Amino acid sequence: MSALLINQPKYSWLKELGLSEDNPGVYNGSWGGSGEVITSYCPANNEPIARVTQATMAEYEETVQKTREAWKMWADIPAPKRGEIVRQIGDALRKKINVLGSLVSLEMGKIYVEGVGEVQEYVDVCDYAVGLSRMIGGPMLPSERPGHALIEQWNPVGLVGIITAFNFPVAVYGWNNAIALTCGNVCLWKGAPTTPLTSVAVSKIVAEVLERNNLPGAICSMACGGADIGTAMAKDERVDLVSFTGSTHVGKMVAMMVQDRFGRKLLELGGNNAIIVFEDADLSLVVPSAVFASVGTAGQRCTTTRRLMLHESLHDAVVERVAKAYKQVRIGDPWDPTTLYGPLHTKQAVDQYLAAIEQAKQQGGTVVCGGKVMDRPGNYVEPTIITGLAHDAAIVHTETFVPILYVLKFNTEEEAFAWNNEVQQGLSSSIFTKDMGRVFRWLGPKGSDCGIVNVNIPTSGAEIGGAFGGEKHTGGGRESGSDSWKQYMRRSTCTINYSKDLPLAQGIKFE
Repeated sequence: MSALLINQPKYSWLKELGLSEDNPGVYNGSWGGSGEVITSYCPANNEPIARVTQATMAEYEETVQKTREAWKMWADIPAPKRGEIVRQIGDALRKKINVLGSLVSLEMGKIYVEGVGEVQEYVDVCDYAVGLSRMIGGPMLPSERPGHALIEQWNPVGLVGIITAFNFPVAVYGWNNAIALTCGNVCLWKGAPTTPLTSVAVSKIVAEVLERNNLPGAICSMACGGADIGTAMAKDERVDLVSFTGSTHVGKMVAMMVQDRFGRKLLELGGNNAIIVFEDADLSLVVPSAVFASVGTAGQRCTTTRRLMLHESLHDAVVERVAKAYKQVRIGDPWDPTTLYGPLHTKQAVDQYLAAIEQAKQQGGTVVCGGKVMDRPGNYVEPTIITGLAHDAAIVHTETFVPILYVLKFNTEEEAFAWNNEVQQGLSSSIFTKDMGRVFRWLGPKGSDCGIVNVNIPTSGAEIGGAFGGEKHTGGGRESGSDSWKQYMRRSTCTINYSKDLPLAQGIKFE
């Protein structure tokens, strides 16, 4: 029997997604790839799933050219007609939602229900984008000059380069792709090198919709690759907008390369997110929220709760209850429907987990739950709770993409709000309280400085209808709902003179 999982009967469903032992990693209207051959591994057992051939730089160049050529046709299609294509993409994803969710679970390592939920996010954003296709546009503004009209015109930026991370290999592309398409852009996608099969499978679904409608497949191109392809996209003046999701470290390098050519960038980077629990909080909401937000996706969400700040009056009781809940989390194969907690994505993440725990101990922390690598195949570690650290300890201020929760004890509201804001990132935050005055102080100018500011819910699990993103080292970008569509378009202020006179603004006379 072949060593590849795809050839084992248990995983034969992978072929329903059009996958095989060896898969082309380039799509630009036709499939190809002649670069490095990489093997995708399953984090739950570290066994090889299948292989993907990445793009060469020559294939990247060809793909950019074909994608820009495809834009000439796509931009001429009325927005509601583009929305119809996006609707069909959503329907195609619905038909494959379970099998595609299974692939996400197998290749990324998140539990099955989260894998399916991630595909559902793409479907939901498609639905949202369909409605948006009949709504995008600018206002007509009052002109101070008689016989003049002042309007805002919004046009697509052109080619949107989308670089996504391993932890959401479907949803983040979907957020960008559906909105960008509706706005009249074409897309070039580089997924994470460790989840290439998901990139190929999604691209096949989208390509079938485009081809069925006699549209150029290059409208949604893909180039699997590593840092070479990502760097090329960041430096390429033909890529009008670079949407990058990943670490703050790499995001800063991308931002500088894009800025060097005065290009547009949309950054979704790290988060060092906090839940703050006040003395009047409903603990029946706090405990499941803290557990879900810190343990979900094995601590590998950008919105994962990494700091749990507890009022001193209830610190010990909440720690006891959360630790008890941690020990009841069902750990197992991510594709088992009863599993709540799967593996880390890579062996390197396991090393980072161990290093962070050691640093926390050296800085005065006490491990009250977890702290060990699990003795089983795959990249499994115990979800971990650490108490006793100072709020400004170096490890507390470091985002480690693993399931470690640092519990801090605070005394006053001012103290808690300040601790929330003192980290470099500004993605997600939440308080638990019944005090409405405190709620509005939290939402106000002296409250949380994050892009996501919640009350009585976890830091993770954002809905697609709101703009998703954060401040400071999180990058400042916004994706998905609200007016995030503006990131994918350029605005022109247009003054139209329909009179026979030529009055100047501000009453200037030039005669």
